[in-house]
Amino acid sequence: MTCGNAAERPKPNPSSEGEGFPVRRAFAKINQKFLDPFIMMDQMGEVDYQAGEPKGTPWHPHRGFETVTYIIDGTFIHRDSHGGGGTITDGDTQWMTAGSGLLHIETPPESLVMSGGLFHGLQLWVNLPASDKMIAPKYQDIRGGSVKLLASADGGGLIRVIAGEIDGHQGPGATHTPITMIHASVNPGAQVTLPWRSDFNALAYGLAGSGSAGEERRPFRMGQAVVFGDGDSLTIRADDKQDSRSANFEVVLLGGLPIREPVAHYGPFVMNSHRELQQAMEDFQAGRLGTIPADAQ
Repeated sequence: MTCGNAAERPKPNPSSEGEGFPVRRAFAKINQKFLDPFIMMDQMGEVDYQAGEPKGTPWHPHRGFETVTYIIDGTFIHRDSHGGGGTITDGDTQWMTAGSGLLHIETPPESLVMSGGLFHGLQLWVNLPASDKMIAPKYQDIRGGSVKLLASADGGGLIRVIAGEIDGHQGPGATHTPITMIHASVNPGAQVTLPWRSDFNALAYGLAGSGSAGEERRPFRMGQAVVFGDGDSLTIRADDKQDSRSANFEVVLLGGLPIREPVAHYGPFVMNSHRELQQAMEDFQAGRLGTIPADAQ
């Protein structure tokens, strides 16, 4: 695969979410046609909190898509009105299918708030096709130890397959919309080439360090995204020298089967039409997306 042009490798776009934790909008300024079936992705941190600083989100609704929360460093607690939830820490993933709708909250544990510490993760929004937007909510808790680990042929790259399939190796994440999600750690100067479904799109996002994408070696680094063109493989190479806290080039690789349906996105709702967005808001205001559990109020 070749990779996108410079306009498709945006610089970091700092923002904040929830009660004020820092995020980077990973796909800022990328045309939605290159993202389908993904809606957005936030890089949470990387931030080294002082005591009392860690923050999360208040209770809020979702409908019409799936959220994938991947914690690289630190700990996050998830809870939702459908009974799902749990604690994820280094290398764990929470996969929440909002479907017809629910309320949920994400917070750091009290121990992290008291002590401070390193926090770094991702949250990816994956669209659902119209036929699945109103399915019952579902929750998956994927421990880091269950992720499929692969090594590149020369041993220069470690591949963590969180969801989807690479060369016959299946990740544990189960998705309604077919996708592939990989965290690759590439040693300085090493190159990784992976087979890729030709009907999937392909994106790379730098989590730490610097390197290049495609056989033409288009440069990108931490906080920048790359869009690949058509093809049945993709290539990532790490620069010979890394200037980040990480010794390696850390990259998230994403691909998915485009849904090719109209997208109406407003706040926490992703539907197919403005009328459906209006209905989602009305249902939320009427309490039909769930209620906050009594012991959490």
